[in-house]
Amino acid sequence: MLAALPILVILVLMIGMRASAARAGSAGLAIAVVLAWWQFGLGTTVMPQLGMFASVGGALAEAGFIAITILWIIFPALCIHELQLRTGSMDVLQQAMARITGDARIMALLIAWFFVLFVEGAAGFGTSVALAAPFLVSAGFGRVAAVSIALIGHAVGVSFGAVGTPVLPQVAATGFSALELAGATASYHVLLGWMMPLAVMFLAARALPGGVRAAPLWGWALFAACCFLLPFYLLARYVGPELPTLGGALLGALLFVGILKLVRGARAADAAPGVGGAELLRASAPYLLLIALVLATRLFPPLKAQLGSVTLSWSLAPFSGSMQILYHPGTMLLASLLLAALFTRIPLAVLASTMGAVGMRLLPVCAALLAMLGLSRVMVHAGMIDALASTAATGAGSLWPLLAPAIGVLGTFVTGSATASNILLTEFQVATARQLGLSVLGLGAAQGFGAAVGNIICPHNIVAASATVNLVGREGEVLRQTAVVTFVYCALGGAAALLLFA
Repeated sequence: MLAALPILVILVLMIGMRASAARAGSAGLAIAVVLAWWQFGLGTTVMPQLGMFASVGGALAEAGFIAITILWIIFPALCIHELQLRTGSMDVLQQAMARITGDARIMALLIAWFFVLFVEGAAGFGTSVALAAPFLVSAGFGRVAAVSIALIGHAVGVSFGAVGTPVLPQVAATGFSALELAGATASYHVLLGWMMPLAVMFLAARALPGGVRAAPLWGWALFAACCFLLPFYLLARYVGPELPTLGGALLGALLFVGILKLVRGARAADAAPGVGGAELLRASAPYLLLIALVLATRLFPPLKAQLGSVTLSWSLAPFSGSMQILYHPGTMLLASLLLAALFTRIPLAVLASTMGAVGMRLLPVCAALLAMLGLSRVMVHAGMIDALASTAATGAGSLWPLLAPAIGVLGTFVTGSATASNILLTEFQVATARQLGLSVLGLGAAQGFGAAVGNIICPHNIVAASATVNLVGREGEVLRQTAVVTFVYCALGGAAALLLFA
């Protein structure tokens, strides 16, 4: 209970009292530091050679470094969006999308399902929501709704985000191949993933531009689910973890748009003004360049190895941090921004003004990120996460599969990354499965599934996404909308684990 207290405080403050992420995170961090020293021995029995202050300082140093890697994504993503607004490119893109559909509910599916999943599969690490949320706001949705539906829509793809990165640490921990883990993890999403576009549709229909409410288009939402989930599962089952999210989103979007134009295209085309090809190409330049750069750096092994070899790292045992600066999604975003500005001949003064304005807007975000990340690193180093997980396993016994996905959610909640959650907790899931005589593959996959789901409610993911639409201070409203979806999806994942793998 004491180990859970900092997390409970954050949830109560953000959901119940509408506190900002910075205030809730600061309160949770303060409680975590006291408990880490008082009850869990941080600086005394845990890392006694460092002492209390050095141990907490090291954890906060890790938090600061991770915050920089996150801001490295948020800053260029927000710059791209701000520049699109200032140059009128966002208006052009909206007109082009209106040629596909004039219905905001369908547009929400295109952006918060297919687009966000494609970017998640290509880049991961928060890039997808950082790009999709501002796009939804520009389409007329409220900022809380935009962030909420983007977070919900991207979750299914997180298990194989960044070209399969979250699966890699599980290969070493479980002894199974990447293909075996990918197929088992995808089985959870293919059974339950249809829920997510339905949730996107429900929230979008309640938050249409102009404050209008309309009936959800359940049929189109289910069709969008099928378009993505079928190639997603086949790629995971027969190819591996690198392409299910990326390929499923691309193939699914092509099928969805093709059928949409056959059924509803004439009405949308008549209602929307035309956009010239050159004008559309100019407006799309940052996104097209991002896709090209990400695919080139992820799918060509020599280039991937060369870029990945350049690493910024530091270590002060047992604390450390590293960042593959040239391979990082933020670098891809920044390169896309600069190249697009060059190719479209945007004046340097406009670019500099945009970047300066974005930098000022990010200052309040830094406090929230540091608080949430500081909390997570203190809890990890003090053994508080291990205490939570071990208690759950001891109490659950043969019903452990019901809770296995929730452990993955917990790992992502406190670390902010599905990959980090898998690194932190896969070995624990494997040991528990063997001790209880359960399927190691099934519970390893449940960990990967839960780690992906946790991205929907991870506080600093919410902070980062909210920052891109200037929603600082209202993160609790987003958490209230996403928490129910997360709980239901996670609970059904636990039921699936119990039925399939117990």
